Amino acid sequence: ILVATLFLISGASCDVSHLVRLQQTEPSTPPPPPKPYAFGYAAGRFPGHIDRTHSEVSDGSGVVQGSYSYVDPRYQIRTVEYVADKDGFHPVLNKNPPPLPSDTPVVAAAKNRHLVQFAKIANAHQVAPGSVVVPVDSVAVTRAKDKHFSLYQKIAEEHARIAAQQEAEKLANEGTAQPILLQH
Repeated sequence: ILVATLFLISGASCDVSHLVRLQQTEPSTPPPPPKPYAFGYAAGRFPGHIDRTHSEVSDGSGVVQGSYSYVDPRYQIRTVEYVADKDGFHPVLNKNPPPLPSDTPVVAAAKNRHLVQFAKIANAHQVAPGSVVVPVDSVAVTRAKDKHFSLYQKIAEEHARIAAQQEAEKLANEGTAQPILLQH
């Protein structure tokens, strides 16, 4: 009897659908306002070397537009532009970046003059291998060093005089000091 009672109670407690009537109603909480955002970054494997970028913009309604670029193993820059919306992610790979514009004759001549001047200056300042270039002090630096060394010398002499005076006082006190006898 106990088993049958437990079976009836457990069967009755499992199905509660007859107690709750399903209703199709509007949600009582309104959806939050759109939260548009935008971000972007440029990064690299070591400081000063950028080999990937990413930028993205969302209007807050679920549509995201962006692009990212990277350097592939053949050292080609690859750019992917994309749109992500309720229908999915839609990338477009830009395989061939537009070629760089060629220099005009004036720009080419200016670059050439610059390179010639750079080479001339670099060659004029070449140092023989194995030689050491020691910087030359300016007049102000020389004066500051002289002042520092003279003050250092003055302080060292003063310290030596004080140390000698203290040593003389110590020796004088040792000769006249009376032993102190402790009694038990």
